Amino acid sequence: MRDLEVINNYLETQATKCFNLLYSRYASKIYGKWHTILKDEALAEDATQEIFMKIFLNLSRFEEKAKFSTWIYSITYNFCIDYLRRKQKQENVFSDDEIEKAPEIADEISDEALIEMEVKHLKNVLDSMPAGDRAILLMKYQDDMSIKEIADTLNRSESAVKMKIKRAKEKAQKLKEELFTHN
Repeated sequence: MRDLEVINNYLETQATKCFNLLYSRYASKIYGKWHTILKDEALAEDATQEIFMKIFLNLSRFEEKAKFSTWIYSITYNFCIDYLRRKQKQENVFSDDEIEKAPEIADEISDEALIEMEVKHLKNVLDSMPAGDRAILLMKYQDDMSIKEIADTLNRSESAVKMKIKRAKEKAQKLKEELFTHN
């Protein structure tokens, strides 16, 4: 059955098999996102359970404006960002003071610089970055989300997202230089 059929069946019958089917399709993906961003297995397991409870409590609100998987990932990212905001206030992971009123933000670190970074170097660099920077880079480059999609997911302006990506790319470049120029 397609996701929409499973959802409609669940909403009509509250059948456990529908819940289990959607859970089996998406739990490992949600867990993987959390584990990649936060590097904590126990937290990823707990978060996966909490996110699924949130998904099923709000399943009737799914409006088919996007694919179900997109809706789930949006909930997952929002949950993750909310967690990061609460957990790392001192770091101001997504602070409003990062919003600059420039009409277009110059992108000094090219996308190609990140893409060309060797995979092992990129993994080490991402592991060394603050969770919020890692999350936004993964949204942009791993999940191939547009600036608008990221802005909608994070409930931020496109300008703020561009600035956050720019700063995260600068941090990635600096970390790469620190980690690998001395070897």
